[in-house]
Parts: sequence; C-alpha cells; structure tokens
Amino acid sequence: MNTKFIFVSGGVISGLGKGLCAASLGLLLQSRGYTVNPLKCENYLNQDSGTINPIDHGDPFLCEDGLEADMDLGVYERLLDKNMGKNNFVTKGQIFKRILEKERSMSYNGETVEDIPHVLNEIVERIKESGRGYDFCIIEIGGTAGEYQNVLYYEASRYMKTKNPKDVLNVHVSYMPIPKHLGEPKTKPTQMTVRILMSMGIHPDFLILRSEANLDTRRRKLLGVKTSIKGENIIVAKDLDNIYRLPLEFSNQDFDAKVLKEFNLPKKKQNLNKWKKLIESIEKPRKRKIAVGIAGKYLSKNEGDYELTDAYHALIEALKHASWETNIDIDLHLVNVTKKGFEKKLKDLDTIIVPIGWGKRGVEGKIKSITFARENKVPYLGLCYGMQLACVEYARNVVGLKNANTEEVNPKAEHKIIHSIPFNKKYQVIKGDGVSMRLGAYDCVLKKGTLAYKIYEKGNQFKDKSKDIVSERHRHRFEFNNEYREILEKQGLIFSGTSPDDFFVEFIELPKKTHPFFIATQGHPEYKSRPGKAHPLFKALLKAGLKHKRRK
Repeated sequence: MNTKFIFVSGGVISGLGKGLCAASLGLLLQSRGYTVNPLKCENYLNQDSGTINPIDHGDPFLCEDGLEADMDLGVYERLLDKNMGKNNFVTKGQIFKRILEKERSMSYNGETVEDIPHVLNEIVERIKESGRGYDFCIIEIGGTAGEYQNVLYYEASRYMKTKNPKDVLNVHVSYMPIPKHLGEPKTKPTQMTVRILMSMGIHPDFLILRSEANLDTRRRKLLGVKTSIKGENIIVAKDLDNIYRLPLEFSNQDFDAKVLKEFNLPKKKQNLNKWKKLIESIEKPRKRKIAVGIAGKYLSKNEGDYELTDAYHALIEALKHASWETNIDIDLHLVNVTKKGFEKKLKDLDTIIVPIGWGKRGVEGKIKSITFARENKVPYLGLCYGMQLACVEYARNVVGLKNANTEEVNPKAEHKIIHSIPFNKKYQVIKGDGVSMRLGAYDCVLKKGTLAYKIYEKGNQFKDKSKDIVSERHRHRFEFNNEYREILEKQGLIFSGTSPDDFFVEFIELPKKTHPFFIATQGHPEYKSRPGKAHPLFKALLKAGLKHKRRK
C-alpha cells in the first residue's frame, strides 16, 4: 500500500478534540508537501448527520457535495483548507446499508453475513477508498475506547496494522485531569484507557494528553512504564484560548517529524509561515468591540441547566474569522428565543443574526427578533430560516398580510410566503419518504447595485463575475413562494439574488434609505468561511455593527 494510515482514537471522556488533533497533524504533514485526506468514522446508524437534533450532536456540517456530516468535517476544512465530502465521512448506517444491499443482490454467494468478516471488510474497504491516491489517510474514530458501538472500527485498525504493520499508526487522545482538591495531574485514567486498547489488540504508537498543564518528566516516565509508549511519543495538547494555535504546539513537540520517522519517510522541508502569520493576526489586541447576537433555539436541552453552543459552531467560527480580518472584536450573545423575556436582550445588541432552524418551536421569537432589528435599524443577517422568516415578517408587518406564515409552521395558512414545491431532481435530493431537500452548492445571480452584489464584489467572492454568479451551500426543504414576489417588491423588499433560472429566491434585502444593513440569504455562507479567508457577508455585518454602535 502506498498510502499511510493514521488512526486517531479517544479515551476517558468525549469532546476532547480528536478532530482538531487529527486536523492539526494533517496540516503539519501538508506543510511538508505530503497529501492528506481525513476520514471521520461515526458510530450511529443514521445515514448522515442531517436528521440528528443539533442539540444532541452539534451543528451538522454541510459540505459542497451536499453531505450533511459531523461537525469535525468543518474542523478539517478550516485547518486543511480543502473541501470535504462523501469520501471523508462514514457511519455504521452507511456500512450496514451497503452490506444489506449486497446481501439482497446475492453478492455473498450464500455465505452467512456476520460482523466478522463482512462488516469488518466493508469498513476496511471504506478506509482504503478514502486513502486512495493520498500519502496519508487520517482516520478519526468517533466515541471513546470501551464503547461497544465503535468496536468494529477498532477491529479494523487492529486488522490493518496486523496486515501491514509499516503502513499503520495508532494515535490515542486521552484526558489528564487535575482535581482541585489534589492540585496535581493524574495519569490513572489514561493508563486505564490504554489498557482497554491493548485488550483489543491495539498498542498506541502515540499518546496525546489533553490537560490544563504540561506533562512533567516524572509523569512522562510513569506513563512510559505503565503504557509502554515511548516518552518522546507522548504529545501534550494543553487547553488553549485559541484552538488554531494547536498545530504550532504540535510542531514545537516535533509531532509530525516523529510520525514521519515511525513511517521511515523523509522529513521534507516545512513551511508554516502562513499559519504563523494567521496566529499573530488572531492574537493581536483589538480596541474596537461590538455586541453580536445569535437569536436561536438550539441552545439548551430540555430540563438542562447548561447552555450549548455546538449547534451554531460553524456560524460562531465564521464570526471569529471575520473578527480577525476586520480587527473588530466580538462580544457574543446567545439569545434563546424560546425563553420568556428574551426581547430585553435584543436592546444591547449591535447586530442580530437569525440562523438555521427547523419546525415550529421558536419561530415567533425569531420573527420578533427580526421585527426588532428592522424597526430599530439594527444590522441584520438572516441565514436560511432567517431569510424565510424575514420574508414572513415583512409580509405581516409591512405589507399587511396578517396571516402570513411558512407552510412548515402552518400548512393551512392563508398566505404561505414560504412553501413546498414539487420534487425536481434538477434541484433536490430525496431524504426519505415524502421529504425532499436542496443540499449542497447552488449558483445564484446577484443584481448589480444591491448590497449583496457590493459585498461579494468587495470580497472577491464571485464564482463567475462576468455572469454575476456566486455559489453558496444549501440545506433546506421549503422555498419562497413566487406568487408573493411582486407584492413584497412593490412594498420595498429587494430580491437581490435568484437562481440562474430566476425560480428560487436566494437573497433579500432592504434599501439603504430604509435600513442601513438588512440582508438575508437562503444559503449558508458560514460553512464556507475559513481562517484567513473570512466570508465577506460576516465582515460586512461586523463593520455595519460598528457603525451602529457609533450611532448609538
């Protein structure tokens, strides 16, 4: 095999940042001229992440090819600066579906189909498919060691290492806690998780320790004795205020150089200048600061006491990228529109964003947020549902269509400003029985002279400037109802972007004489933003927010 495979697993607790560790190692290998392709292996039986409540599993990351994947694929895109897609994501649901299809078509020639060898072989084949044509394939195993759901992914790692020991490495990410009542790092949890791996026939080549503190010499030796992992191969991933610094922290510990040595590969000259400059720009102090509000509903679990941000992870990262490039610091406010009295929080904001959402819950709260932004001239950005509900709000409160709504909320509404359309394979994919969606990248023609056009022109974000075409990723079921386009347009709403055939509304906005900055898109620019390549919509929003703050 020409490709080298690196399995990244986790132990002790979930959420340690396996994806960030995998992507950081990938970035370092890329910086030496090697080609890298990551693969996330998920344990659930869903075909993708699109049907999972974002409160439970975080923001499903939307790829250019329409894949709705785990949020780690967004981490891969942002660090490796390349598009991810169906070749970078596998679930047990996908594996079982493929096996059952083969079984029904008699592909197994009468064999009894079992976990081993058939499921194992299918997993190994998917891993090899992902690595084909690349120098390195970095496989992130979802979950933690010891869970029964992911045992077959670990078996695939063991099997591939046994068959081709020189082509496979295992990296294990563990947690080293520092209990407050003791005041010292404890390595026992890591010893236990490595023992679990060893019981499955896997011996980690590298250990990454997540902790608040560095690893001292004493504990490095102790772990070496207890786990049989060379002390020099124990890498520390300290808690960081800026996660994008992790590749440099790994580089300082020669992580990638040690990996190349284990594979007996040449240590090509490394160039991290671009990344170092990015980190400098991120960490420099900023004198200007604005209050940015996300008016959403995926912020807390039922009866839970903790506020969650993972459901809006891509959006928050996109705002950070824009902050670094505009030199405007952000004070992020998460406004839960399902809670009583949330309106009071809107008064302190310099910008308001209404993001993605599904279903009835929280809709009226989002509409109230849009009304507040429009009437008080607070810079507003609507994303997907945020565009649809901005159209509903305008129809209700400006045009006077009091019963205006979206079909998703009220199928019997008198004025369905947002509605479903008959399935057309040119535009949509089938998700399930009776459910069709627009997924992936779609083109949009922008009208010259509009706010949208000026933003994309200034940001050099056109796909084809000669045809005024831009492209954004989409993930939605319902569309603007063209029967209402003329009446809303006559009352001042600008339809600044449509599909090339003028069938789909892609951008709406208000004229500057009416509102200083009010724009919304059916697309998802947050999924295309990357560090050092902030999306111009978010940069424009922050600049408008700064002007609003000064006006106040």
